[in-house]
Amino acid sequence: MEAVITINPGATKWDIREKVWDYIEAKNLANFPRPVHNRIPNFKGAHTACAKVSELQVFNETDEVKVDPDKPLEGARLAVLQARKTLLVPTPRLRTGLFNKIVPPEGASKEELRVCSTSQGVKEFSVPVGLDSKVQVDLLVVGSVAVSEKGYRIGKGEGFADMEYAMMLCMGAVTESTVVVTIVHDCQVVDIPEDLIESHDITVDYILTPTRVIKTDCQRPKPQGIIWTKLNTEMLERIPVLKKLRALEEEQGKDVTLGTHPPPQPRERARREPRRDREPRSEGDRPRREPPLTVTTVYLGGIPAGLRVSELKTALREREAAPIRLTWQGAQHRAFLDYLDPQAADQALAALEGLSLNGHDLQAELAKSQRGGRRPGPSNRRSRPNTGPKNTARESRGSTSEAEADSPKQELNHNE
Repeated sequence: MEAVITINPGATKWDIREKVWDYIEAKNLANFPRPVHNRIPNFKGAHTACAKVSELQVFNETDEVKVDPDKPLEGARLAVLQARKTLLVPTPRLRTGLFNKIVPPEGASKEELRVCSTSQGVKEFSVPVGLDSKVQVDLLVVGSVAVSEKGYRIGKGEGFADMEYAMMLCMGAVTESTVVVTIVHDCQVVDIPEDLIESHDITVDYILTPTRVIKTDCQRPKPQGIIWTKLNTEMLERIPVLKKLRALEEEQGKDVTLGTHPPPQPRERARREPRRDREPRSEGDRPRREPPLTVTTVYLGGIPAGLRVSELKTALREREAAPIRLTWQGAQHRAFLDYLDPQAADQALAALEGLSLNGHDLQAELAKSQRGGRRPGPSNRRSRPNTGPKNTARESRGSTSEAEADSPKQELNHNE
């Protein structure tokens, strides 16, 4: 299958990253968080792609699976938990150790497992795994910015996935036969020149997309361990577990000489503004991280009492209807969902048809001020004065009519 993104001759890793990020933004192929620059993109269709991990033979043959904490891999973490396998997740930026084991509550329900698979769940239900733990991982699931059908992978430029693999190899948790899987959007599968791949770069054996399962048959060997000359004392201070691994390898008589120069900081390059000949901004000098000035809002009524916003978010993700912003008014049994354009809102309305939570049917429709077309964002929603006791009485009765909706009271980004 021909790649939809063309990589120019002589392109660097950063050129490829920026081209993929720009394409995903221009084509509106990602869910929150946006923009996708400097991130592993949370692409639309991620849950569909993640579901394919349970179809792999190695998944059914292994008991322990390590999945990175990236947002688009949430579905893969859920698949591991639902299969009652051991889920290992790296600690954020490796500050407090190598990885944690996710331990759901005993007899966890399907919804509780979903919570455990989120970033918040990873924080709340994790137990540290020590370097002396007898862990044997046969399957790794990593995020990517770009990947080739030959198995060459490019991350977001910080090197943590490569470092984690080398560290796990050092502690005996993985071997050369450990299968590495990445999950991406179809557009992220591009032609990556082999000369860009270095000895410390991890390669992948399978690529899962919303439409394909690609077996790479990668012939390039995976990293053989930690390359200490690429590290320095500053990195050891930032990642204490490296100190312990270095001491262990030194006891084994290995060369653990550190490099003398600090590693490059490519992330600074990624913060720069996109070239003006790429996707122009619609609002002049508006910063990129601000939400769009024009959105289409969907009203969601009939929200049952006691429903948590995280449960609603999960249901929206399952139905591929995640908004760019969610305004929660649980006390009034309603929420407002902002989408980038009318087409995205129409797709969400179709996906939300028949939605039922906790035994209650929810009603999804365009917000009142949207029925004649697009309108400005939430700051411009029509606000009505307080109507006193009469209005309060209506709300206490649990009315969810959109016609009674006030301006939003609490805005929540759609992430955990």
